Amino acid sequence: MNRRSHKTTFDRWLDHHLGLLLKVAASFSSDKIDRDDLLQEMTFQMWRSIPNYDGRVRESTWIYRVALYTAIRWSKVESKRRQRTTQLEQPSIVIDQTDSDPRLRWLYEKISELDPIDRSLALLMLDGFSYHEMSDMLGLSESNVGVRISRLKKQLIQKLEQEQNDDS
Repeated sequence: MNRRSHKTTFDRWLDHHLGLLLKVAASFSSDKIDRDDLLQEMTFQMWRSIPNYDGRVRESTWIYRVALYTAIRWSKVESKRRQRTTQLEQPSIVIDQTDSDPRLRWLYEKISELDPIDRSLALLMLDGFSYHEMSDMLGLSESNVGVRISRLKKQLIQKLEQEQNDDS
């Protein structure tokens, strides 16, 4: 692949799939600085992955795979770094506060509390990917994907019911 077609592909992918990258970054990071760092790393990895894309899967599936693997690796490294350093303040912002729907903020807040694989599955489920596509992206069996998603749904319902009971 020549440099011009590489750049054209990258620009097109970034133009069409920036929302996907932003969603993954928001779900795997706790503040704007971390989101920006993770977004930059995902964008770089997307650039590097272009020569390996062979068209056997949809572009969005490929980009999700790159973004999720990058985010999972980044969160592990970030977790180790945080264990070695002292935090002055733990921010609780998960998504942009300009979003006015409190249900969506609640959902993304709860998704951000999940472990990286479950967080990835929740995002993929919300975007309508099939179990087959999810298993392919994350290297899990389809039955494992189904079981994990079923458990995730139950956990979210229980958290919602618990918070509603606490409020009443």
